[in-house]
Amino acid sequence: MNNKTNKKTIFFTGGGSGGHVVPALTLIEKIDRDLYDVHYIGSKEGIESKLTKNKVSKYHSIKVGKLRRYFSFQNMLDIMNVFIGLIQAFFTIATHKSKDSIVISMGGFVSVPVVIAAKLNGLDIFIHEQTTRVGLANKIGSKFAKKVMVSFKDSLKFFPSDKVIYTGYPVRDSFYNHEIQIEEIDKFNFMKKDKPLLFITGGGNGAELINTQIKKDLSLLKRDFYIVHQVGQNYIEEYLSYADEDYKPVAFIGDEMPSLLKAASVIISRSGAGTVSELLSIGKRSIFIPLKIAQKNEQYHNAMEAQKLLKSVVISEDELRRASIANVIKKFQEEDSSQSLNNIEKDIKKASEVIIKECSLVLNKSV
Repeated sequence: MNNKTNKKTIFFTGGGSGGHVVPALTLIEKIDRDLYDVHYIGSKEGIESKLTKNKVSKYHSIKVGKLRRYFSFQNMLDIMNVFIGLIQAFFTIATHKSKDSIVISMGGFVSVPVVIAAKLNGLDIFIHEQTTRVGLANKIGSKFAKKVMVSFKDSLKFFPSDKVIYTGYPVRDSFYNHEIQIEEIDKFNFMKKDKPLLFITGGGNGAELINTQIKKDLSLLKRDFYIVHQVGQNYIEEYLSYADEDYKPVAFIGDEMPSLLKAASVIISRSGAGTVSELLSIGKRSIFIPLKIAQKNEQYHNAMEAQKLLKSVVISEDELRRASIANVIKKFQEEDSSQSLNNIEKDIKKASEVIIKECSLVLNKSV
C-alpha cells in the first residue's frame, strides 16, 4: 500500500476513444488535488495515454485485449492480453492504493481488467456509461460495480435497478452559461454580425460524407453564412484551398468548441454522446447525422434523445447522400422549433458535480 502520502488515491480508467477519456478529464478537473492523488490506468498507445498527459498524478499502462461478441481466432490472443492486463492492473492498484481508494471507470476495453482487479483489491467501483446504448465493457463491469451512472435516462433499463442512477454526461463548466469566451479560431472571427454562423463538424477525425456534401453546396452556403468547418486532419489540405473570408476549414477544434456551439445559428454534426450532451446543456437545437457503423447504432439513439427534448433534426447518412445540405438547412430553419427551455433545463443535470458527489459519499470526504 502507498504510505508516502496522506492523500487518498482515486484510480480512473477508460479508453479506446476520446468519448471515454474526455468526460473523465472533466471529472478529474473537479477533484481537489490537495486531498487526492489521481492515477489513470490505460493502454500504452491508446488515446488516453496522450490526453491525460500532465493532467494526472501518474499514468499506468497495461495490456489490452478487445472483447468481441462474435467468434474470431484473434479472441485467443486477446483473452491472453486481458489476463496479462488483469495481473498488471492488480499489482498497480495494490501498490498505489490508499485507505478508501476507489475506481471510476468510463468504459472501453481497457477498463475490464482494471475493474476486476479493483474488485480483487477490495475497492469500490463506480462506472459511468456515456451513450444511450451500453458497451460490452460496461455491461461486464457493472457486475462488479457499487454504482453505475448513466448519461441518458434511456440507459437506465440496461443495468440493475439497485445500482443504476441517472447523472447526465459530465460536460465542461463552460457549457453551463451563455458567455462566449472565444470569438475567433486561427484568426478567423466567427462573431461578425452581418451573417449568422454555420458550424459543421464530423468529429475530431472528420467525416468524408459530411465534408463532401458541404463542398457541393459551399458557394450557396457562403452567401447566407459565415462557416467554420471541422474537416479532420486527413482532409485539411484539400479544404484549405476553399478557405476565404466566409469559410474557415480547421483540422481540429479544442478550447473553441463551447464558444462555437453557443455562437452558431445552425450546427451540423455527428451525434456522439459528448456532442449531444453539450448541445443539450446549452439548449441548442441542431442537425445530427449519426454515424451509420457506430456500435449498436448508438449515435442514432443519442440523436433521438436530442430530437425528443429539443426538436433537433436527425438525418441518416443515406438520406444525406440524396439531399442538398442547403435544402436541409432551409427546412431546418423553417420548422417550428418552439420548445420550453424550462422543461429541458429540468432534465439536464450538472453531471460532473453529481458524479463526484456520489463517489465522495464513499470516500467520506467532500471533493
